[in-house]
Amino acid sequence: MYDVLLIAKYIIKYCNKSNLSISNLKLQKLLYFIQAAFLVERGQPCFSDEIEAWDFGPVVPAVYYKYKIYGGTNIPYVNNNETLFVSISKADKDIIDRIINDCAKYTASMLVDITHKQTPWLKAYAPYTRNIITKDSIMEFFKEV
Repeated sequence: MYDVLLIAKYIIKYCNKSNLSISNLKLQKLLYFIQAAFLVERGQPCFSDEIEAWDFGPVVPAVYYKYKIYGGTNIPYVNNNETLFVSISKADKDIIDRIINDCAKYTASMLVDITHKQTPWLKAYAPYTRNIITKDSIMEFFKEV
């Protein structure tokens, strides 16, 4: 398992390098889909942090608060330390890259709409609360799709 902030930085780096947009809102949805891919394909989570059901879909709070200063704008990649990502295996980077590329065609708001129609968010969401979207519900849903 990886530190969620390391995975977030990797996503930001990959998107910046590939000229893909990456707002905090889109980053949150990518983390959700990456977690789903790891649960289904690897049988284990990518990161241990919980994902919560917020108004605009799944959110990892630690990542949200780290990058909220960018609002809805593109998050720049400011760390040029390439050794930062050596702990992420090539096979795991391949999964992450695939999810980023699969989601690249969608705007952040389109990804919100997609997650709002999915059972894990629907089951966990309640207004004015921050209920956890369980890893079990994510795995159960994505095993079927």
